[in-house]
Amino acid sequence: MMFVNKFKLLIILSLIVFTGNAQDNMTSEKLPFYEIPEAPETYTAGTVAARMIDGLGFRYFWSTEGLTEKDLNHKCSESGRTSAETIEHIYGLSKFIRNAVLSHDKDLDIEVIGFEAQRMQTLLNLKLVSDLLRDTENPINLEETEVPFWNIINGPIADATWHCGQIVMLRRASGNPFNSKVSVFAGKLKA
Repeated sequence: MMFVNKFKLLIILSLIVFTGNAQDNMTSEKLPFYEIPEAPETYTAGTVAARMIDGLGFRYFWSTEGLTEKDLNHKCSESGRTSAETIEHIYGLSKFIRNAVLSHDKDLDIEVIGFEAQRMQTLLNLKLVSDLLRDTENPINLEETEVPFWNIINGPIADATWHCGQIVMLRRASGNPFNSKVSVFAGKLKA
């Protein structure tokens, strides 16, 4: 029970920090995944899975950082998705990942929210899952997730990573290229 309360408090604090008027004054450094966290000292199923989520979060953070209305509305073909539609899809994937991994504190919100709120909540969903997977004191049993964890890897995690690349391509096509200082290998900005 203490484990559940600890993470409910984390969510509440995150929402207080990241919502309301604070959103207008928010800087990128305050959102999760501006940089990938330090690597854990041990390899476990949970720490490896958490690192996969960290990589996705980092790519998502930087693929969506600084998007303009023009970027959000851009699509390369009549049948293709806009960046905004792709971001909405990734938001849904982040909710699926969260809800499949967590046995409590599901994100069942169906309210339609705008780009900034979707971006923030996607990053918070991924951060929550990453932190829970990395927790070696109260490890999540990956054999007891709502759907097989293998399917979470090759399904929504891989799909969301794929779509981050599409956002990068779309933003280039709309004239706002991906930040060249981002090192996905190092998980931080190059000096």
